[in-house]
Amino acid sequence: MQDFESLLKKLGVIDWGYSEELEPHSFSRYESWVERGEHGPLHYLSDYRKEKRKTLESIFPEAKSSLVFLFSYHQKRNDLLDFYQSEKSNGLKVASYVLGFSGRDYHEEVRERLNEIAENLKNSHPNLEVKHSLDIQPVLERDLAYRCGLGWFGKNSMLISKSQGSFFIIGSLILNKKLELAKRELESDHCGQCRACVEACPTQAIDESNRTIIADKCISTYTIELFKDESEPPKGMEKGSGEFFGCDICQDVCPWNKRIDRLGSYAGNSSVIDTLEGPVVNLLKLPLKENIESIEKLSNRGFVREFKGTPLERTGKTGLLKNLKFWLKRSDPDL
Repeated sequence: MQDFESLLKKLGVIDWGYSEELEPHSFSRYESWVERGEHGPLHYLSDYRKEKRKTLESIFPEAKSSLVFLFSYHQKRNDLLDFYQSEKSNGLKVASYVLGFSGRDYHEEVRERLNEIAENLKNSHPNLEVKHSLDIQPVLERDLAYRCGLGWFGKNSMLISKSQGSFFIIGSLILNKKLELAKRELESDHCGQCRACVEACPTQAIDESNRTIIADKCISTYTIELFKDESEPPKGMEKGSGEFFGCDICQDVCPWNKRIDRLGSYAGNSSVIDTLEGPVVNLLKLPLKENIESIEKLSNRGFVREFKGTPLERTGKTGLLKNLKFWLKRSDPDL
């Protein structure tokens, strides 16, 4: 087990847990959220895959247990916060996870790390079969992490850990065997009367009573999931601070993330951003008009080549221009 722990540390796992529960605790809440239409344009959450989320057996019939791992990008978040205060910043912002894994799409990075963990487990557990789970599978992954005792659902719907905050990616392995591992107790709610995330959201996207997000109002939905240039931005987005791909506002104000900063676990360093290269970093440094002009010159294939392997590949050329032009209009209403 010591070797396993060493491997997890090497792979950037900040916490992990084990569960033999196959069904999520929050499915009825998720189902009600969809019935209210608060999933908005996220149709993959309401189509045939919705029912698959009822049990892990839907995607892995032999499922008997699961291991869930938290991969932190909190350090990169602090590096970015420092960078945003520097003279090198052009005033635009991305969700911290975009640069949290050396600028790579975290799906690729975390999948590789999960593969290494899975191989290690197979070496010590004969006939073990494993299926990976990230946020592209029909699994309520935050609920799975909750079942493993790794945190609770914040009012902003994020999974929050007392020791690690919420700046992490959840990656899981679903197993065809039960392992002799200790199970944690479920984490209780530690949000209390705090409404920091609710009050900070400029578009009022947080449904506090249900601890869910109203997708149509969410900046992340608009900047990541809507690819057409005629898409209407959520009311209040102009009160944000340059978010053109994803949004960290509700996490930035969370006391549990601020607590980690106070403890000195993650100190920011703006110069770290200079060690990263590529088109995503350029978008944070070059003048906004220059960024737009350079992207407009790209063909669609050229855009894919330019942003391939980064999270921004998802939006496509039209989607990214939509987001950048929103902030250009805010800076110059006559355009």
